[in-house]
Amino acid sequence: MLDSLNGIKRTHHCDALRVADVDKEIVLIGWVLRRRDHGGLIFIDLRDKTGITQVVFSPEVDENAHNKAHDLRSEYVLAIKGKVLQRPEGMANSKLPTGEIEVYANALYVLNKSKTPPFPLDIDEAVSETLRLKYRYLDLRKPEMYKNIYVRHQICQIMRSYLNDNAFIEVETPMLTKSTPEGARDYLVPSRVNQGCFFALPQSPQLFKQILMVAGFERYYQIVRCFRDEDLRADRQPEFTQLDMEMSFIEEEDMYKLIEGLISKIFKNILGMDISAPFKRITYNDAMSLYGTDRPDTRFGMELKDLTDIAKNCGLEVFKKAATTGGVVKALNAKGMGDLSRKELDELTEFAKGFGAQGLAWVKIKEDLSWQSPIAKFFNDDEKNLVTTILDGKAGDIYFFGADNMGIVNKVLGELRLELAKKKNIIQKNQFNLLWVTDFPMFEYDSELGRYIAVHHPFTSPKEEDISLLETDPIKVRARAYDLVLNGIEVGGGSIRIHQESMQEKVFETLSITKEDAQEKFGFLLEALSFGAPPHGGIAFGLDRLVMLLQGCDTIRDVIAFPKTQKAQCMLTGAPDKVSMGQLLELHILPGWEKKV
Repeated sequence: MLDSLNGIKRTHHCDALRVADVDKEIVLIGWVLRRRDHGGLIFIDLRDKTGITQVVFSPEVDENAHNKAHDLRSEYVLAIKGKVLQRPEGMANSKLPTGEIEVYANALYVLNKSKTPPFPLDIDEAVSETLRLKYRYLDLRKPEMYKNIYVRHQICQIMRSYLNDNAFIEVETPMLTKSTPEGARDYLVPSRVNQGCFFALPQSPQLFKQILMVAGFERYYQIVRCFRDEDLRADRQPEFTQLDMEMSFIEEEDMYKLIEGLISKIFKNILGMDISAPFKRITYNDAMSLYGTDRPDTRFGMELKDLTDIAKNCGLEVFKKAATTGGVVKALNAKGMGDLSRKELDELTEFAKGFGAQGLAWVKIKEDLSWQSPIAKFFNDDEKNLVTTILDGKAGDIYFFGADNMGIVNKVLGELRLELAKKKNIIQKNQFNLLWVTDFPMFEYDSELGRYIAVHHPFTSPKEEDISLLETDPIKVRARAYDLVLNGIEVGGGSIRIHQESMQEKVFETLSITKEDAQEKFGFLLEALSFGAPPHGGIAFGLDRLVMLLQGCDTIRDVIAFPKTQKAQCMLTGAPDKVSMGQLLELHILPGWEKKV
């Protein structure tokens, strides 16, 4: 028969006891992490959300408790009364905060039993993520998983406190809203009351927060769930959380200052680190030129260098062709990595091909600064010296080249740069580099659609000096957009918005959105802008990614209590699942529809 609490109250959590608590009578409550029977003595590691304490059952202290301890198994729920003692000399466990003490139990209460867990919680062994997610309630018992969720809670509290202190108010926006084209596919919700009509779950509160600015709220924020029905990658979820905010009567500098204060406070309170502000800034064009990406990891060098002019006259046909037909030739210097084996170079070549490269040219720099490479014979001495000067080459370095159109070269070398840094482990742990990426292009041309599309979203304001280019050369128009990048991952993005109806209509025209389509999709926003909308701007932060980076996790799924798999499935509940015919009929959906899709 199981015991009950009967008024027993915990006095300490399992990470709290230290040498200063020796001789105290205490009560611990938690789960059995592991049990060890040493004949006369039985040891268990008792775990709660905070950590572990070693508990000893001795027949000399309490024979009844010792007898009951023989039956204990992993994940049994216990309450323990006992005395804190210092561990014998030489028996301390330096890996545990409580490692200098142990508790000798004089009473044991078994509050519940447990089946054998499907995976061990006491050792750090590889367990399939599918199994972890199916038994998420067990996975979350691990102190490290609890800490991830607790840090997430702390960050949310810091965000709320900081923004409240800066005159923001928290406003909830609708979860059931209108489907609007914002870039990703909407999750649709059929309406029972309005036959044949659908709500959409919001991809973001973008339109509503702009309307709040029109309404005169001036400073809004919300920690909000967003939904996107898109193919998932390691850092994506169908539902995710972001800190969303909007301010009236601001310009970019106001936003930078506010956010730098918030991020500095988060780092100080969570990691105890002082982050210097203002953060470094880099334009979109410079980021693409130097790092091949608009979210550069600046914790290490290895910048990309343009060698197109040199390549125009070299003897390597693939380089010359790219350089003389509108493409580019670029290279990076992997300093000190000239010891890469041929096998490793072949693997890197296959890696580069995965991002669109036809191959991967390389040059190793020997002790006398001469070139060792299959392509060395295609360059004369002057060209070699010029390349080495541009790349700041030294003995023991290796150069990697890309030759193709700008997009492919930047993608290949940008990804190769990250792969080399990972391969050679050149990034220091607990190093955090923050930077703003600014001056994004307003539009890009989609050849499949045959029209321009918005790089961010169609409500982003163009730079004032570029407005005249909207009609003559849209691709050169820069947006008043900004992203905050942390260690090569975009954690926040926003812009100064369009607040004048006439400008919004101009941007829609550039995007080939007709007046009829604009009215159908965004009519309520356009009308709102006609009623004295103030200048305003905002930003949104991916909470999941921010917590992941601060906690040093490999995936955002480790900082979300109940995440979905990469197939957008919940292994715990079995969602999504089929529903009854009656539910389908209530929603005016014909049974058998899925067989016709």
